[in-house]
Amino acid sequence: MNHWQPQGTVYGTLLNFRREWDFWVPKMTQDPHKAAPQAPVLYVKSANTFNPGKVLTLQDGIKEVDIGACLGLVMGEQGLVEGVVLLNDWSVPHSSYFRPPVKFRCRDGYLGCGVPPVPLSALDLASLSITVQVNGQRVQTVHLSDVVRPMDRLLADVAEFMTLQVGDVLMLGTDVLETGQRPRARAGDTVCLMVPGFAPCVQTVQAEAA
Repeated sequence: MNHWQPQGTVYGTLLNFRREWDFWVPKMTQDPHKAAPQAPVLYVKSANTFNPGKVLTLQDGIKEVDIGACLGLVMGEQGLVEGVVLLNDWSVPHSSYFRPPVKFRCRDGYLGCGVPPVPLSALDLASLSITVQVNGQRVQTVHLSDVVRPMDRLLADVAEFMTLQVGDVLMLGTDVLETGQRPRARAGDTVCLMVPGFAPCVQTVQAEAA
């Protein structure tokens, strides 16, 4: 299997699953914003994060990482979605969505990719679910029917303030558990993401070499 990786910029979307949105609602009126976001909350996964391999290496004494099972929209010509890709948006656990997440999300190798995209025409996104397994045990099921902004609305809302280029990827977001946290992995764990119609995305977490 060819190891696919993005050819453009990858944008992540925060707060696009109802459970996480509802978890943060009580704090949205606090400083500094004092209101719920009206537009999509985006961040960038820089090119150094692209990891089409089988291993995620922890760095700087980090002991565990958040698993971010998600689907990404791969942009084609004329602003249309060409395909959909299964990704693992790894991040360092952190407690606030107010602060820029660069140091948490843009570490080397922190975007698990490699699985080729599936044509959008072959999918019914709203009916899909992502199964997350750690060491063969299911720890989460992400239902795409639970997004706040489905694909068409997310694309339209993003288009109001920026233009996505051919090869760019817009992730639909990652969901949380009932605790408000994402599932986590530590050195030695193997994480497998599975969606019907996609090849599995599998990576093993390893400690940084001494």
